[in-house]
Amino acid sequence: MKKAKKKLAEDFTALLSQTHQEIQKAIGQNETALAMDLLSQCQEGAVNLGNMIESEEGEDAATIPLLEDYCELIYQIYEKLRTDQPQEAAQGYMDLCSSLTHIQKSVREDITVCREAVFLPYKASMWDSLESVWKAADEDPQWDAYVIPIPYYDKNPDGSFREMHNERDQYPAYVPITSYETFDFSAHKPDMIFIHNPYDEYNYVTSVHPFFYTKNLKKFTEKLIYIPYFVLDEPDPESETDMENIKHFCTVPGVYNADQVIVQSENMQKLYVNILAKETGEDTRPYWEEKILGLGSPKFDKVADTAEKDLMIPESWKHFLYRPDGARKKVILYNTSVGALLDKGEQMLKKMQDVFQIFKDRQEDTALLWRPHPLIKATISSMRPQLWQEYEKLVDQYKMEGWGIYDDSADLDRAITLCDAYYGDGSSLVQLCQKAGKPVMIQNTEILEHI
Repeated sequence: MKKAKKKLAEDFTALLSQTHQEIQKAIGQNETALAMDLLSQCQEGAVNLGNMIESEEGEDAATIPLLEDYCELIYQIYEKLRTDQPQEAAQGYMDLCSSLTHIQKSVREDITVCREAVFLPYKASMWDSLESVWKAADEDPQWDAYVIPIPYYDKNPDGSFREMHNERDQYPAYVPITSYETFDFSAHKPDMIFIHNPYDEYNYVTSVHPFFYTKNLKKFTEKLIYIPYFVLDEPDPESETDMENIKHFCTVPGVYNADQVIVQSENMQKLYVNILAKETGEDTRPYWEEKILGLGSPKFDKVADTAEKDLMIPESWKHFLYRPDGARKKVILYNTSVGALLDKGEQMLKKMQDVFQIFKDRQEDTALLWRPHPLIKATISSMRPQLWQEYEKLVDQYKMEGWGIYDDSADLDRAITLCDAYYGDGSSLVQLCQKAGKPVMIQNTEILEHI
């Protein structure tokens, strides 16, 4: 039974106990009509309680026959009052109280609580930051785990919302999806809610639906848990430079509002604590040390658990991956980031053209798998519309020439598993590829061979 419903059952039996006192008082004062009315209310409530327990626990639930006996005792007392036998009714009252005591004990001990964990991803490509935690909850019989992809909006430059997206159809087939439109958070009050978007309204490019801002989600759960959708280079917790570089990841609503924050390592935990203690006062350090946990990132778990033999490789990719003789080419994962485009602009576009030409000339032995950051469109089209038009032309040309793979799917781990090496901008993919034992090279946008 859900914890909230068990609490409802416990509260209702406590209310029955209070009503018993009123029944005893009414019988003692010869207020027969009132006593009979209260007994009727107790019986109706007991029947409703029995129906709820049966629907949750099944008809064999230990509490059901106790409620049936209770209702029979109510009937007997009611009949004695109806036939003007108040002394016999008073004697039956003691049996009724004893019966209720047994019911309360059964509700407390025989009904087990099934706890609820709700996972609220917004980008399907970032699901790997929650998946291993969901799997653990889903496999535990004492937990009900719900995956509820939530809607998000692109933003206009003035911060207003543009079109709404929901990527619920892009998750792996083995992940059961629950619609956010049908899940009643007030009724469920899940024990834990997991999120990977910490920004609430403070992201310039996108925003999850305001209902799913962390300040609102806290109303519906005892424990709101934030796990970052990214991993970063391992920091030096005492480095002022690292603190400055990572500060903007720490000082966000999700970190402040969550009950727990799970980060990728103990060093990262120490850095978060140092930053947050500096921001909010050294006396808050114990609070942050308890709240921030360096348990590791589920993204690392996903990379470790993904094997090439288990991948669903699109048929359209295979002629890129294999030579005519069936030998597999070397696969280079080329990753382009939002930050590099914003920072380098036209120079970044030239660099991309240069990279494409290099790998186009080597396509007989090497396959390029280009995977742009999933937020490039939303970010660049909003913040740099002219740059977006030029970037879009480059994407169209790459696809039209048809010599390399363009991967904008949600399946990040397929690309990491397939590749033999990583090339491109600094990003979470660097750490993930390193964890997978893949060589990594970061591109320098200033170095061009063909342009």
